[in-house]
Amino acid sequence: MKISSIFFMILATTSILLIGIQKKEIRQDLKEGCVNQTVQIVKYTVKEMLPQYGYQDQSNIQLVYSIMKRIVSNEMIPYLGYLENYGINSQELISENAVPAFLYSEDDETSEAKNVSGNSITTFTEKQLYSRSFLRKYFIQVDSTTTITDQELDGRELFRKNLQLNSQESPQILIFHTHGSEAYADSRSGKQSDTVTGVGEQLTKELKKMGFRVYHDTTSYDVRAGRLDRSKAYYYAAQGIERILKKYPQIQVIIDLHRDGVAQGTRLVTKIDGKKTAQIMFFNGMSRTATNGEISYLKNPNKLWNLAFSMQMQKKAYENYPGFTRKVYIKGYRYNLHYRKRSMLVEVGAQTNTVSEAYNAMKPLAKLLSMVLK
Repeated sequence: MKISSIFFMILATTSILLIGIQKKEIRQDLKEGCVNQTVQIVKYTVKEMLPQYGYQDQSNIQLVYSIMKRIVSNEMIPYLGYLENYGINSQELISENAVPAFLYSEDDETSEAKNVSGNSITTFTEKQLYSRSFLRKYFIQVDSTTTITDQELDGRELFRKNLQLNSQESPQILIFHTHGSEAYADSRSGKQSDTVTGVGEQLTKELKKMGFRVYHDTTSYDVRAGRLDRSKAYYYAAQGIERILKKYPQIQVIIDLHRDGVAQGTRLVTKIDGKKTAQIMFFNGMSRTATNGEISYLKNPNKLWNLAFSMQMQKKAYENYPGFTRKVYIKGYRYNLHYRKRSMLVEVGAQTNTVSEAYNAMKPLAKLLSMVLK
């Protein structure tokens, strides 16, 4: 296949997409939104592909193929599926850009994290906490798909934000699981208690012992019709969050508890109070990609509050439980963190950890939450 054929394929796919838009009975404003998005896809494709156009040897052509596959898979196909399944009264629509929410917020939280623990420092000076280079080295790890600005990484702001709860009205905290079926090395099949949902129930118990009022949502948002399906898990989880917040608007803290995925040889384990304990990782989304910049249809007015929550938790972890946390991981999407200022995504261990190691992590995590929220 010649490189020119690749361009023809992409242009043909784009043409089909545009024809499909014209044939659908979609409101004019939504139609224009889809057309504008298609134009952006074409521009993005050309920007990515043209530098490779002059390549002649086979290895470079393979690079072009891989770029083409990514563009078609990530950009083209979702739009075709969207148009096919679109309903005029669909609640999946993001009105600003005429694109359903799940197409953009369902970039899973899989990380490139290689670090086992954040650092060995247990006390910090103001100078260190206010140094962006220090925070980048010891506190955060930024995924290659996104960026964080110096203005956002302002220690004076992040560590001074008051995150204490301002109401005792019940419930105060919502715990849920976008990927509730995530399991551990020795999890028993069919036992919810052996999944990250069971770990969430343990966290609920620990927090209640400390006087917090907690609502634990045990819905498996990654299971549809009895089958594992994570393609729209963040979308379904968002629906669940909104239902719960409508019923309990007094909720101030939202925690999405996950289990990470790592190389099979990696063990995320430390010892706390003599017990083998899974390491945890706080995870934040920037609503920004390194390639295309700000994602306007994934606005998060609470982004810096979310980051402050993670950074303050990380600081308390370094001071009280050295080795318990990996660096705060920064990635590009929103991950349903926009609903509250005190929203947090936490990765508890990985598939190589045992269930008991994950359970053991909940007491120190609850104590850290108490230190920041009380």
